[in-house]
Amino acid sequence: MMDDLEGELGLVEDLEDDNDSSDNTSSRGGKKSRFPPVNLMCVETSKETGFHQSTRFCLEHIREAMLHHRWQEAAEYMACYPQMFEDTTVSSTKHYKEVIWRLSTEILHHHHNTKMEDYNHIYERIKHSGVKHYLMISLEHSFHLLLHGHIEDAKRHLLAAESWRYGKESAAQYQKMKLIQAYRSLLDYIIWCDKKFTLSGDNFNDPVGNQEMQNYYRQASVNLKEILKNPGVWDPFILSYVEMLEFYEDHSEALNVLNDYAYDNNFPPNPNAHVFLYQYLKRHDAPEKKLIKVLKVLHVSVPSHELMLEYSSLLLQSEKNSHIHKAVEVVLEMLDFACWRSDLDVWKCLKAVIQKLQLQEDWRKVVLEKMEVRKDWWPVLHFTSHHARKDSEENPELMEVKASLKEVLCPDITLKYAAAGVNS
Repeated sequence: MMDDLEGELGLVEDLEDDNDSSDNTSSRGGKKSRFPPVNLMCVETSKETGFHQSTRFCLEHIREAMLHHRWQEAAEYMACYPQMFEDTTVSSTKHYKEVIWRLSTEILHHHHNTKMEDYNHIYERIKHSGVKHYLMISLEHSFHLLLHGHIEDAKRHLLAAESWRYGKESAAQYQKMKLIQAYRSLLDYIIWCDKKFTLSGDNFNDPVGNQEMQNYYRQASVNLKEILKNPGVWDPFILSYVEMLEFYEDHSEALNVLNDYAYDNNFPPNPNAHVFLYQYLKRHDAPEKKLIKVLKVLHVSVPSHELMLEYSSLLLQSEKNSHIHKAVEVVLEMLDFACWRSDLDVWKCLKAVIQKLQLQEDWRKVVLEKMEVRKDWWPVLHFTSHHARKDSEENPELMEVKASLKEVLCPDITLKYAAAGVNS
């Protein structure tokens, strides 16, 4: 825990400079130090005053108490440490504010007598102490309120953060503001969900309730739609926006959002984007050709994904020989991963694919080609005497399926995969 804390504190100087009104990087000439300032503050120096010495000792006691999970003791020392706010040393005060923020919230998370008022007091004090990363503290505060069910309070804090400005807006400040707006819209979505649940059943035709839902939908959709203009991984935000679009039957917009999220090269590679698009298309009975197209892309990035079982099944339903060959490849690649080694459904799928492949004259050639790169390690992964004993004890049906395939997959190799009790 302390290692993680010190790692976070190592970023203090960067966090402070993110929102600075001027560009200090060039004037300082070189990279900023990334050493954890908490370590520097615990080292005695020749110019140390009595004030600094007492606060340094206090910090050492706090860290020691936290390291041994003595949270009451840590809290008592922590009550004295904020006197560092009185330190007028320009080069160090910003570090102390970050330290107080991180240590205080960590202690509150673990102290058994912590109340919501304690969190609110700490967050508000740090936010208004002159620390420049006000936005990130506000976001963390709203997360804590959200986790405890205070959704409206969380939204109120984010609304306040949206109107906050410090000096000349920097690129980092702009990005954090977009993050604040995105999470505020996510809270609007959560409230929208609550309204929808309340209106379910006989109350669904309530005009006032429906109007409230519409208002929250509009509030949420404005910023959620803007997300696609900022490349990144926005999974929960995209899903929330699509759910609302789907509810109001705006299927063209929902499909546009999902297609952009999956295929826009400005976004980083994200397998989930293709999963979301596939699930949407499947819900709306899209043609198999479209489903196969989406899963084909997912297969390239994550060949072990659970949806590869559906991909192979879709390929199996096709009459094209190339699709049957592809289905063999897809299932074999799933079984290349240990997580699927004992999965009965995957082995059954492989058996079904092989059986359909055997209707083609060149089926042996196809199987040999697929297994050529696997012949040196696949038998050890799937067809040893150890696997035989384990499968016969835990899943006899799995053993039956695998036994029926071993000669087809490895015809020129003597395998030790045999029924329990047989000397191999």
